Amino acid sequence: LIKLMTDGILLAEIQRDRFLSHYDTIIIDEAHERSLNIDFLLGYLKQILPKRKDLKVIITSATIDVEKFSKHFNHAPIVEVSGRTYPVDIVYDNVDQSALELDQQIIDRLKDIEALGSRGDVLVFLSGEREIRELSLAIRRAQIPHLEVVPLYARLSLAEQRKIFSPHKGRRVVLSTNVAETSLTVPGIGYVIDAGRARLSRYSYRTKVQRLPIEAISQASANQRAGRCGRVQKGVCYRLYTEEDFIARAEYTDPEIIRTNLAAVILQMMHARLGDIRDFPFIDKPDSRMINDGYKLLEELQAVDKKGALTPLGKSLVSIPLDPKFARMLIEASKLGALTELMIVTSGLSIQDPRERPADKKQAADLAHKPWRDEQSDFMTLLNIWQHFEEKRQTLSRNQFAKYCRTNFISPLRMKEWRDLHHQVHGACRGLGFVDNKQAADYQSIHCALLSGLLGQVANRQDKWEFLGTRNRKLFIFPGSGTSQKPPKWIVAGSLMETAKQYALNVAKIEPVWLPSLAAHLVKKTYSEPFYHAKNGLVMAKERQTLFGLTIVEAKLTPYGKIAPHDARTVFIQQALVEYGYRGKGRFLRYNQNLVEELQGLEDRFRRRDLVVEQKVVYGFYDERLPEGIYNQVAFDRWRKEAERTDKNVLKLKRELLLLRGLSVDEQAQFPEQVSCAGVTFELHYRFEPGHQEDGVSVIIPLPILHQVPRFFFEWVVPGMLRDKCIALIKRLPKQVRRNFVPVPDYVDKILLSTQAEDSPLTEVLAQQLHRLSGFTVADTDWREDGLNPWYLMNFILQDENGERVAAGRDLQQLQQAFKQQISDNLQQSDDDISRQNITDWDFDHLPEQVSIQRGNITIKAWPCLRDFGDWVNIELQDNPLVAENLTLEGQLRLALIKG
Repeated sequence: LIKLMTDGILLAEIQRDRFLSHYDTIIIDEAHERSLNIDFLLGYLKQILPKRKDLKVIITSATIDVEKFSKHFNHAPIVEVSGRTYPVDIVYDNVDQSALELDQQIIDRLKDIEALGSRGDVLVFLSGEREIRELSLAIRRAQIPHLEVVPLYARLSLAEQRKIFSPHKGRRVVLSTNVAETSLTVPGIGYVIDAGRARLSRYSYRTKVQRLPIEAISQASANQRAGRCGRVQKGVCYRLYTEEDFIARAEYTDPEIIRTNLAAVILQMMHARLGDIRDFPFIDKPDSRMINDGYKLLEELQAVDKKGALTPLGKSLVSIPLDPKFARMLIEASKLGALTELMIVTSGLSIQDPRERPADKKQAADLAHKPWRDEQSDFMTLLNIWQHFEEKRQTLSRNQFAKYCRTNFISPLRMKEWRDLHHQVHGACRGLGFVDNKQAADYQSIHCALLSGLLGQVANRQDKWEFLGTRNRKLFIFPGSGTSQKPPKWIVAGSLMETAKQYALNVAKIEPVWLPSLAAHLVKKTYSEPFYHAKNGLVMAKERQTLFGLTIVEAKLTPYGKIAPHDARTVFIQQALVEYGYRGKGRFLRYNQNLVEELQGLEDRFRRRDLVVEQKVVYGFYDERLPEGIYNQVAFDRWRKEAERTDKNVLKLKRELLLLRGLSVDEQAQFPEQVSCAGVTFELHYRFEPGHQEDGVSVIIPLPILHQVPRFFFEWVVPGMLRDKCIALIKRLPKQVRRNFVPVPDYVDKILLSTQAEDSPLTEVLAQQLHRLSGFTVADTDWREDGLNPWYLMNFILQDENGERVAAGRDLQQLQQAFKQQISDNLQQSDDDISRQNITDWDFDHLPEQVSIQRGNITIKAWPCLRDFGDWVNIELQDNPLVAENLTLEGQLRLALIKG
């Protein structure tokens, strides 16, 4: 005879096949509760009955769908036995509940009961603790005489629950959740007031959250509630809803098998070899989506593989009498040296919280619990409670310990339950060969072990209170958590519960760096922005890791070659070879770079982009030569050395490969690399980048010869740019002037046939030529050079004697003025053979008109002069011949006066 079976007993009996031989009669009582265990047992019995013709199965219940049960067992006989009860009158409330407050409805019914004058207590069914507290206060305010209000719900301490059995005077009103519907019988009930609603636990396979929505109860539950009275006298059940509402409700409450996560059921069935859950003969088959969700959770815990087969780890999970999530934590803890702590925590999470918080002593309870409260982890709080009370248990007698627990608002009964379960878990772990850790585990080890079973319950704080969890869930830390006042950035929750909001219960602070290794089998990795890292010679990419949609790693640099070899090879060729990121010892790259830059310089010089091939041609050159699988510098250099032994030029580009077309001598003459004027040769540089400050042509001028630069020669830029500049200048003339030279390009072409660059103002020459061709005179004031595109102006780059840039600009006179004193000072120090000071007599030879000073490869022109200093003269060098001539006349006069 099996009256009640726990999961562990049931599985042990099934695995030993004792149902096939040991038992003669099996009675399943309270079958209407339809717990997982009951439905599982009913399905198993369905399978073995054909093998045991003599086995008798008796199913008893006050409110079950007898036809469905009978059909399930091949139309088994139905026996109806009437209970010995008094009749119960059902009174429906015809007032719409939305139009009247529930509290007032119940108070009105209590007044009606008082008016009847008959004996019997009242049992009021409500949906939750909050409603009970609010109604209790409302009844006290109503001041109904001789009425005692007693709450009843699962979280109350044992002492508070026992109040319903204590003697009393007057009439007692018990305000209860559905705990009084089937779990226990409240004595002396003569009246029932049924609000018709209850919190029913439902698991959502979409959000992976166990929800507690308030729902309308079924007809069977309503009848069960009504049956709580009529046991001691004729009873009355007041239903605070209409009869039409009752008739429209579901006939029976949904069984637990279709309202809960099925991972544990699937795991146990697989271990017991009871076949596929999809084929198991449940009375109510669970939804296929719930079954798939159960397999997904087991895969998350690594209990089954991707094909749904039980793994070695899964076989270990079955041996531990805990939820699969908690069992998974223990296996991880055994590896991390945190088994001792995790056995305590997981067994504590598996029972009802031992902490009690009576409604009238909340502040005192919170104060008593505060010493064990950990502000970073509710799991550590549990550990603290266990350690403290275990120490006390070993030093106090049983009665003293129970009294100490009650003084500190801890349930002695639940502490005993905790110890008993811990003992079972400890034995299971020993059976698996796990060894307790001798030293206390650190925070990280404990919480990494916890995370192994809670990877779907990680969250990241988005603002002060709201968290973003996996699967895009918005979460809030439950107010009773030790972490609620100072929420961490990252958390893990022992469980998630949805009421008005989605709450994270039993919360702990974690570090996101712990997650990648623990969740390696679950994370999805994406890679972006691959690039060649010149320093380490690898193609790297930014790795992003998501755990059920929650980003746990962002922009982590990781080698890309083994992840996507082909793509990495593409990036390596492009960025390391084509774009010169390579830092190896191969000399080919410098050769290729110089060649490409030389040819690109031609494009800048001729201001066109159709001379050099596109980069894809260079890419194709390398792509054709490099074998597949080469995507980093080490592999490339290994191959290169071998390839260059056969052909040392294997990686050197050819000029003809890069150049789309050749350039004629005439074309090259339009954009010379250097120009000469007044015996000085100047180097020219070109840049083709509109908008850049050096777009166009630049002339390199050594600073010492800045004074020698012809004033107007560079207004003529270079032949290839002169035509466009002349057209632009003429088009900027006033309209009444410009219309004399239409079409402008034709006039410019005729001018350039008979004109070449000279050290004369360009506009002056243009005016002369236009007058020659048209007879019209252009005034000097008509020319507008301001606002002319900078590209049409020569850019002057000054360099010192070491070739370092000193300054640059497009206004020659401004540069000469800025550096005039510096040039003059340098000239005085340039030649000691010529320069003299404190001269009072003409005791020197004829003063040369001009001298040349050699400064490296630069020949500097200077003009000697006699400078008057009053009582003497000095011989100095000047950068301007006219200035030198004027100073010399004054110096000659001074010498004559001194001699006279």
